[in-house]
Amino acid sequence: MTPPKNVPLLDLKAQYARIKAEIDRAVQEVFESQWFILGPKVEQCERRVAEYCGSPYGVGVSSGSDALLIALMAERIGPGDEVITTPYTFFATAGCVARVGATPVFVDIDPITCNIDVTRLEARITERTKAVVPVHLFGQCAEMDPLLDVAGRHGLVVIEDAAQAIGAEYRGRRAGSMGDYGCFSFFPSKNLGCAGDGGMVVTRDEAKAQCLQVLRGHGAKPKYYHSLVGGNFRLDALQAAIVSAKLPHLDAWTAARQNNADRYRRLFREAGLTDGGPVGLPESLADRRHIYNQFVVRVERRDELRAYLKDRGVGTEVYYPVPLHLQECFAGLGHKRGDFPESEVAADATLALPVYPELSDEQAEYVVESVASFYS
Repeated sequence: MTPPKNVPLLDLKAQYARIKAEIDRAVQEVFESQWFILGPKVEQCERRVAEYCGSPYGVGVSSGSDALLIALMAERIGPGDEVITTPYTFFATAGCVARVGATPVFVDIDPITCNIDVTRLEARITERTKAVVPVHLFGQCAEMDPLLDVAGRHGLVVIEDAAQAIGAEYRGRRAGSMGDYGCFSFFPSKNLGCAGDGGMVVTRDEAKAQCLQVLRGHGAKPKYYHSLVGGNFRLDALQAAIVSAKLPHLDAWTAARQNNADRYRRLFREAGLTDGGPVGLPESLADRRHIYNQFVVRVERRDELRAYLKDRGVGTEVYYPVPLHLQECFAGLGHKRGDFPESEVAADATLALPVYPELSDEQAEYVVESVASFYS
């Protein structure tokens, strides 16, 4: 095989080349309108994304992180409150809890899905617990029915961190539509990404949507009259227009990612690297639609393998090398190594491989051949 020059972790240039005319037209319309903050393009994006996610209301915000933050603010969660989530996720999940003055409380992950282990959830609930934030990590939904049952019995708000999971499904329901709030990111590397920062909160509750709309504009309603202390969490029209232009392509891109994942499984098995070998493949559970924001494998000698792949031009990433309970800024929570062992194992052994829709057969074969060469 003649090896590809390189296989990046993500190739946004290839995506843009295919839809350049649509993106350029959407951007030009915004410049011609000179309406850059909120406005018709944002409202259109909110309607389309909310409908896609199976929710009646969508509120565009400035990032996926701010989506989480504003949902917590809408529920008046603050000092003295506790919010349960997982330690194996992007920092914003727990960081936003700390930003409102509440305490993040961690529950270890299920090693199969890397999502919150719902069987451990109830034991972490106290009289101070106000909410639970399940994370749909890497594009596969958490075990939502039992989680919603526990949350309902204890009167907890459910804020879905669906930043990596737009279009993912759990038993026929879309990510973000099952809890009280669903929080999405349009960061460029996401399956549905804009050209900067952007995000959205979806909800089934009209009053919650109205509260979010007020909070994203410094709590003003009407203008210059502030009943709440909010923030500047507005989605700008350029980003909204780009998201709207990309949305019709999302299901095709998801299908391509799923095909790439299936091809990886076949190639790794044919290479004899699985079934007791050095590579553990991610599982796609039968009752879920996995959208593969990332294709994350568990491997032996992870850091050595990553360096070897880099030398061969294969892009990879480690999500996430230090679980949140071991981060320096959360030292005050009093956790130590060993408190959440499954999260720690995942942090030490997982590696994301290229899975973007435009990945070619030749590129995928080269990735697997390179992994096989390392272990030979």
